[in-house]
Amino acid sequence: QVQLVESGGGLVQPGGSLRLSCAASGSIFSMNVMGWYRQAPGKQRELVAGITYGGATNYADSVKGRFTISRDNAKNTVYLQMNSLKPEDTAVYYCAAGPGGWRTLKYDDGSQGTRVTVSS
Repeated sequence: QVQLVESGGGLVQPGGSLRLSCAASGSIFSMNVMGWYRQAPGKQRELVAGITYGGATNYADSVKGRFTISRDNAKNTVYLQMNSLKPEDTAVYYCAAGPGGWRTLKYDDGSQGTRVTVSS
C-alpha cells in the first residue's frame, strides 16, 4: 500500500511553468513506477507521464517536449516540471505509483489531486 500526497498546482498564464511534487510513503516495492494522471473538466482521466525506479520515462504525446518527469528515490518523491503550459493543460493532476510496468500505475481514488489552471 502506498500513500501519495500531491502539491504544487496553481494558476498560471499560458506559456508559464509549474512544478508538481508527489511525496510517497509505504512499501518501496509498490513504487517501481511512479507517474502523473490528469483529468480535465468533462474528460476522462489520462496518463500524462511515468518514470521507473531506474529513470526510464514515458510521456503522453500531448506533453512531449514540454513536461519533464523526474524522481528522487531517496526521498520517494516524483516531480513533474511543466513548461510552456497551454489552456488545454488545465486539469486536476493525480500522482500514481505501481509495482511493475506502466500498466501497473494506479492513483488513489480518494485523492483530491492538485489543480492546475492555465489561463490569462
